[in-house]
Amino acid sequence: MSSDHAEHHDGSGEHVADTGRRKMLTITTAALGAVGGGALVVPFAGSLVPSERAKSAGAPVEVDISKIEAGQQLTYEWRGKPVWVINRTPEMLGSLSELTPALADPNSNLAQQPAYAQNEHRSIREDILVLVGICTHLGCSPKYLPEVADNWEGGFLCACHGSTFDLAGRVFSGVPAPKNLEVPPHKYLSDNLILVGDDSGAAS
Repeated sequence: MSSDHAEHHDGSGEHVADTGRRKMLTITTAALGAVGGGALVVPFAGSLVPSERAKSAGAPVEVDISKIEAGQQLTYEWRGKPVWVINRTPEMLGSLSELTPALADPNSNLAQQPAYAQNEHRSIREDILVLVGICTHLGCSPKYLPEVADNWEGGFLCACHGSTFDLAGRVFSGVPAPKNLEVPPHKYLSDNLILVGDDSGAAS
């Protein structure tokens, strides 16, 4: 009889199962059980972490502004929308009052911002601008063009239909967009941390 036969006789006529084969079946069964158990554990553990769907549904987003250089724009996502956070230089802020005659709503009278951002710079802090990056015409996303050029003091240009906005997101007169860019609800958790999407307790 060959040595790899599944069973052997012990001399009494009784069949005795091969212990090596039995051990292999036990290990295989245990491994399959572990895989099955793992399949159950992973989705449960994943459910403990806020999903991207939950975040896009409206969960507030924390923004660390300590890493945003002067003049730089960074884009975040809130409620499935792009949110721009821009660190404006003193030169950028200085251009805002000069553009007043060319703007459709220079004093932000239309409700496109919370009360605490209804000012010339449309922000809580003058240097930090927070905007929803969607044109108020047909929903395209304008481009940030901060460089000064002929007849251009810096701002945002929507390439879809030519709407233009200044560096406070205020719309120029005579363009398709009817309103200023939206300022989302937000508040400062510290000097360098903004919470976008929640302004409870913010000063108005």
